[in-house]
Amino acid sequence: MFDPDPFTLGCILAGLLLIGMTAGSSFIARLPLSSAMLYLLAGIAMGPWGLGLVKLDALKNTLLLERLTEIAVLISLFTVGMKLELPFTHLRWRIPVQLATVSMLVTVVTITAIGLWALNLPLGAAVLLGAILAPTDPVLASDVQVTNPGDRDQLRFGLTGEGGLNDGTAFPLVMLGLGLLGLHDLGAGGWRWWAVDVLWGVVGGLALGYLLGHLVGRTIVYLRMRHLEALRSDEFIALGLIALTYGLALWSHTYGFLAVFAAGLALRRIVEPRRGRTPGRLHEGLSAEDKAASGAQAPAHMMEAVQRFNSQLESFVEVAMVMAVGVLVATVSFRSEVLWLIPLLFLVVRPLAVYAGLLGTPVAGAQRRLMAWFGIRGIGSLYYLLYVINHGMEPALAQRLLSITLAVIVASIVVHGISVTPLMSRYEQRKKSAR
Repeated sequence: MFDPDPFTLGCILAGLLLIGMTAGSSFIARLPLSSAMLYLLAGIAMGPWGLGLVKLDALKNTLLLERLTEIAVLISLFTVGMKLELPFTHLRWRIPVQLATVSMLVTVVTITAIGLWALNLPLGAAVLLGAILAPTDPVLASDVQVTNPGDRDQLRFGLTGEGGLNDGTAFPLVMLGLGLLGLHDLGAGGWRWWAVDVLWGVVGGLALGYLLGHLVGRTIVYLRMRHLEALRSDEFIALGLIALTYGLALWSHTYGFLAVFAAGLALRRIVEPRRGRTPGRLHEGLSAEDKAASGAQAPAHMMEAVQRFNSQLESFVEVAMVMAVGVLVATVSFRSEVLWLIPLLFLVVRPLAVYAGLLGTPVAGAQRRLMAWFGIRGIGSLYYLLYVINHGMEPALAQRLLSITLAVIVASIVVHGISVTPLMSRYEQRKKSAR
């Protein structure tokens, strides 16, 4: 009579986890661990290694997991884009751009070399491994990202912008790896890869996303301030713009991740239309909330509402996806090679790539070291892995890349989760002392 079925027990445990995270959020924030570590442990407890309430297999449920990780990354990229308030002409943008291009390429080339000579992978698989592990994660890196749109800190701005950009700039390298394995058409001499996968995919995605974000944002602000329309449902702005941008990007064969990130950036830049004024008498009878949404502060009101909804949605996504990683851990046979590959990636490859990418930038030594350390891997890497598996990668090779990728993600959640609170607290204290 009192023996609950798995679904009932799962509901009880999930509820206890979420309420416990809320009740102990302030206490947890002072500890040398991140919330992602607790979600990971909860996923392990609910998976085959624990109570067996949830079962997932990355090689059998690939399409479902790919779609879930895809949605998670899209929501996070849009949220990241809305955090970055600085205009593109600001010199601080040089830091994330160089990290997402130069550092990205150095990482992929280095991991490709390791894959060829130390892991004995085929060239295409080695390139794919580099492209999968190179992007830093926008979902799990919230503790080192910009905390509010006005944050001008070089470290946080650089890591936030890098996480937003390199989840899209990795895509051409993923397509290159698939092409080298014979799973994607690169064209004679690689012309199609250069023209379509690199130039059109990247430039077209950024342009399309920025245009849509600008048009949608300006239209809604205009309707609110000039006609007192579209005053409610701010959460639909985020969801609608993400879906529209991503759908059109896929349809036009550009990179949807970059497009959604650019849409968030453009929406953040929306300002009040300069022509005309809304007559005060039109505001008669409106509620205080509607007056705020249609008044002089309409753009700021919309941004605040959309950003608040995005942050809440991103938190739910983080819980679900990290718990899924915890469940998947029990289904993977980890190889001994991860014992030396993970320290090599965190302590050698990432610092080498960051120092190369920051050449010529005004980044101080302490900030460089923190950027080199906080190369957090997570849901973005898992998405790329599932993407290539669904494009016909042979099972034995897929199993090996899954072992490496999942081990790197789990290690990143743990080691970066333990170090983020003391390192960032020390960094903020140094900033205060310097001021």
